[in-house]
Amino acid sequence: MALPHGGVSTDTKTVTYASYLDLDRLLAAQHPSSDRHDELLFILIHQTKELWLKEIIHEVRLAKRLVRSGEVEPAYKALARVSRIQSIMTLSWDVLATMTPADYMSFREGLGTSSGFQSWQFRTLEYLLGLKDASFLAFQDEGSAPMAELKGALEAPSLYDDALSRMAAHGLAVPDEVLNRDVSQPYAPSPAVEDAWLAVYRDTARYWELYQLAEKLVDLDDALLTWRHKHVLTVERIIGGKPGTGGTAGAAGGGYLQRTLQRRCFPELWSLRTRL
Repeated sequence: MALPHGGVSTDTKTVTYASYLDLDRLLAAQHPSSDRHDELLFILIHQTKELWLKEIIHEVRLAKRLVRSGEVEPAYKALARVSRIQSIMTLSWDVLATMTPADYMSFREGLGTSSGFQSWQFRTLEYLLGLKDASFLAFQDEGSAPMAELKGALEAPSLYDDALSRMAAHGLAVPDEVLNRDVSQPYAPSPAVEDAWLAVYRDTARYWELYQLAEKLVDLDDALLTWRHKHVLTVERIIGGKPGTGGTAGAAGGGYLQRTLQRRCFPELWSLRTRL
């Protein structure tokens, strides 16, 4: 389908660029609470983030299925695509940073108690990558579709769990207590898992597919940390140390945003490097 050049006919119905992309609804989905010029940018940045998160979740779920089934190499493409999308999302902070503190404060009151904490897609991604924290369920309505999505991701093995199972399938010594742990709980780094990954990195020819998978995972973690760091800088640039609209701590000091910079989805893939 050559979308930019019109449409094609399917079952006698003409599909146009606008109808295929549902542009009428998409472009009518911005509802500023004020007449301030910069509010549209603020809305579009966050809506775009949610669209990219939808695609990232789509790709991570594909990668999980492939890794679980032993098709590790085909998973590389999905994971590489996620990393590219993460780069675009990080660059979007530079666009938002063109908004000055005065610009933001001119419409901030209209945001009410809305907060990025309520982004169920972002929390779903964190759960899929292994950052399990059930406290974020409290930001969703019981019985809602977002709650169901979040609970499903919380209670299922993460991408890292799938990778560790694949390591065990290759004969590497991943402890049973790691393989059979309660996957709804935060992952605790394991010296034995670090040893197993170290074996992969010390014999890349033998464990090539696991080595490549590990580096793709580090790409994801690196990009997520870069995104978080740019988020912190942008928030600090625009609102300084003020609390967020949802009442959360701001960017300064030891607030939530600063603490996220210490989180690692795949901790042993970072710690093993000191031992190489």
